[in-house]
Amino acid sequence: MIDKRVRAVTDALDGVKDGAVVLVGGFGMVGHPMGLIDGLIELGLRDLTIVCNNAGTGTEGLPKLMDRRQIRRIICSFPRTSDVFSREFAAGRLELEIVPQGTLVERLRAAGAGIGGFYTRTGARTLLAHGKEERMIDGHPHILESPLRGDVAILEAWEGDRWGNLIYRQAGRNFNPVMAAAAALTVAQVTHLSDGALHPEHVGTPGIFVDRVVQVATSVGVHA
Repeated sequence: MIDKRVRAVTDALDGVKDGAVVLVGGFGMVGHPMGLIDGLIELGLRDLTIVCNNAGTGTEGLPKLMDRRQIRRIICSFPRTSDVFSREFAAGRLELEIVPQGTLVERLRAAGAGIGGFYTRTGARTLLAHGKEERMIDGHPHILESPLRGDVAILEAWEGDRWGNLIYRQAGRNFNPVMAAAAALTVAQVTHLSDGALHPEHVGTPGIFVDRVVQVATSVGVHA
């Protein structure tokens, strides 16, 4: 029988290496996998590229990773949600790629769907278009955006089962499902771990996209 449950965060992150591209679910602190981020910190991984909606808040989670100089590059839509980011970026210790939020989601979706790229009007003829192919479509300039793949995706969900199926609570769904499909390895922390099967109509991410599930007792990101 398939059983994707693991006992500890360290087991869930086994095989993640220095220099990995890490997709981090969450919108602000909602749906944000704080337990798995703490695991990255404890493992001491370096030179990480983090893909996320924003750069975290306060001093825990992603800001703590940045403070310990474990992140080399961040790809996100809203970086200045963290004072730690502002300090590290100003000091030249962090690389930054700004991606508009809709483009970020579509680049992740393209990676999961096996799409080679897509054209969008967003960012055309701005600094965000530098180095990107431009094409006129329906009389408007569009730029070519590439898929955004991860070595690992770390997610947060309300409940999971042995097959890796995930249920999200309210706004906790956000970026988590699209990231689940866009990484070579997908790890989910859950607040509740079911011994039986979840109701199929409630599943937000099917287990086919999830490799490991770990229960984390305290989960900040579940509250919508």
